[in-house]
Amino acid sequence: MIGAIFMIFVAIWIYQSAIRAKTTHVFYWVAGGAATFFVTQFLLIYFDISLLETFRSSEGGSAYEAVNGADRKNEGDYQGFFGVLKSLYLELAPQVIAFLVIAVLRNRVMLKEDLNVTNLFSGLKELFGSIKGSFKASANQE
Repeated sequence: MIGAIFMIFVAIWIYQSAIRAKTTHVFYWVAGGAATFFVTQFLLIYFDISLLETFRSSEGGSAYEAVNGADRKNEGDYQGFFGVLKSLYLELAPQVIAFLVIAVLRNRVMLKEDLNVTNLFSGLKELFGSIKGSFKASANQE
């Protein structure tokens, strides 16, 4: 669910950037960016799951086998402050890293600008401003 919201924001961000930069084939950029975001997110989630299963299976024994098919979210690994941090990392890292990959590709390939923090995140303020403006009712509507 979080990844879908990120993907929608990324698609709008790429669309607005492509329109401002007057690039050709705007919808190809949007579709390619969304597909790249999805594939990157999928690979990172797969990597996180594989890494987590590797650590858990290395513990071995009947404790691992007993919870192999069960919901292990409530097990001891996710309790306490570090458990909260671990859950947040596993839930948000794929989306954030995929967003950074898209930001770099957008900056270097689509806009052909230098790679710096200002250029990397340019257009985000306008993106959220336009989303905010879309919720305002105009005086001309009845």
